[in-house]
Amino acid sequence: MIPIFISGPAVEPVTLDDMKAYLRVDGDDGTQDDLVAGLVKAARLMVEAASRRILIEQRWRVVLDRWPSGGTILLPLAPLIAVDGITLTDAAGNPSGVPASAFEADLVSDPPRIAVTGAPEPGRARHGISIAVRAGFGTGPEAVPGPLKLAVRILVAHWFENRGDVTGAQILPPEALALVAPFQRARL
Repeated sequence: MIPIFISGPAVEPVTLDDMKAYLRVDGDDGTQDDLVAGLVKAARLMVEAASRRILIEQRWRVVLDRWPSGGTILLPLAPLIAVDGITLTDAAGNPSGVPASAFEADLVSDPPRIAVTGAPEPGRARHGISIAVRAGFGTGPEAVPGPLKLAVRILVAHWFENRGDVTGAQILPPEALALVAPFQRARL
């Protein structure tokens, strides 16, 4: 199973103004704004990697060779917002959609899963199944749990205050790691 990133979030879990207020950065200096915005994006990616959860809605494609035995696909992306469609590719390379009646998405389970019933086998030996999904807590910052947003803020503040300083191999400061820990997903 291969997850492929399609498109990123339209917004970050912490707005530029909120982050500047947290850092106590005044003014509209474009250089500082670019730096802080870049740090927020990098911190979101680090928190997503540490928690193995998507914070803000993103589009992904999950590619499979065959349907799993039992017909249940355990998705590597959480939380799941929706399955936008499943496409099969035949031996000639022609894609065709799987009817929505042939699968059911379980958005609540962890890991999210899709139960497939009655869908034909793909015609290709490799990467014959493509599943379009949207994952994340929601479309805006208000949907992201507070502890994860605070972990982003702490990480940005740590990087902002320690620019250029190397403090070891620790990925997240202990305060941020403690906030992320309750949300961490087990690896599949």
